[in-house]
Amino acid sequence: MTKKRVFSGVQPTGNLHLGNYLGAIKNFVNLQEKFECIYCVVDLHAITVSQNPAELKKNILETVATFIASGLDVKKNILFNQASVSAHSELAWIFNCVSRLGWLNRMTQFKEKAGSQKERASVGLYVYPNLMASDILIYRATHVPVGEDQKQHLELCRDIAQKFNNDFNTKFFPLTEPLIPDTESRIMSLRDGKKKMSKSDESDFSRINLTDDPDLISQKIKKAKTDSAPIPKNLKELDQRPEALNLIQIYSSINKLEVEKVLNEFGGKNFSEFKNKLADSLIESICPIGKKIRECLNDSQYLEKVLIDGSQKASEIATKNLEEIYDIVGLKKFT
Repeated sequence: MTKKRVFSGVQPTGNLHLGNYLGAIKNFVNLQEKFECIYCVVDLHAITVSQNPAELKKNILETVATFIASGLDVKKNILFNQASVSAHSELAWIFNCVSRLGWLNRMTQFKEKAGSQKERASVGLYVYPNLMASDILIYRATHVPVGEDQKQHLELCRDIAQKFNNDFNTKFFPLTEPLIPDTESRIMSLRDGKKKMSKSDESDFSRINLTDDPDLISQKIKKAKTDSAPIPKNLKELDQRPEALNLIQIYSSINKLEVEKVLNEFGGKNFSEFKNKLADSLIESICPIGKKIRECLNDSQYLEKVLIDGSQKASEIATKNLEEIYDIVGLKKFT
């Protein structure tokens, strides 16, 4: 590899929002200038919970359209869906035999998703982290962009790689490193500054969807929850006011400004003036993406071709690596 290799996967949830864009997709676009990047729509992960099959197929194409509309170059990067490359599932089974129950029992995401219904949760949800490790390591990725809430999964991936290497006396798998943005954009709900912005929130006014039109963006920002006090003048005060912090961080991220500079400009002022500026910034940045998403979705043949081309490129890498992995483990396909 002439460049270090990045892998990342995004679930096909459909209707991606500002939190997805500022928290992940925008960073993916930046990484393509420095790394060899492989981006995957992880549809196999999606079915660890109940899905509407027709909606899942639609969401896969919408996720690809969003990546392209956000600036991802499909000629420079590999963009594909997970189910098209069977090597992911094959390596995941090997990792099921390498990973330890104790490791999986510590995974907080399973505990959060399963809740009190742990005994009724699917096995797929439980071994989800092993498949995630397979997604990364089938390409021998050197780096993965992660947020604070995803570090545990990458640590497990490194544990699996290290145990495999030790068990089979090899150095085949790299110990993948995290790529954590200098200023991570953790975007919260517009209705509750203590909750992450989410598609699952009942209120559409809790989020800015990437396909929202200018009028709707303005309405949502105007109605975004704040408190009665003026905008803080310093970071210490800002940290104690979650809704104010969220709006300031959104403005900071979308305009590529330090939070301190935003506070210097707006500190002491009322939120009405700031909200107008924030809405204008979002309309300028998000609406062109929404327009491009709609254009892409109107050309499903183009999106399917992107996935076919990406899957062929991904399969070429994954299949070669899987053959070496099988040889290391002692497996062989007699065909």
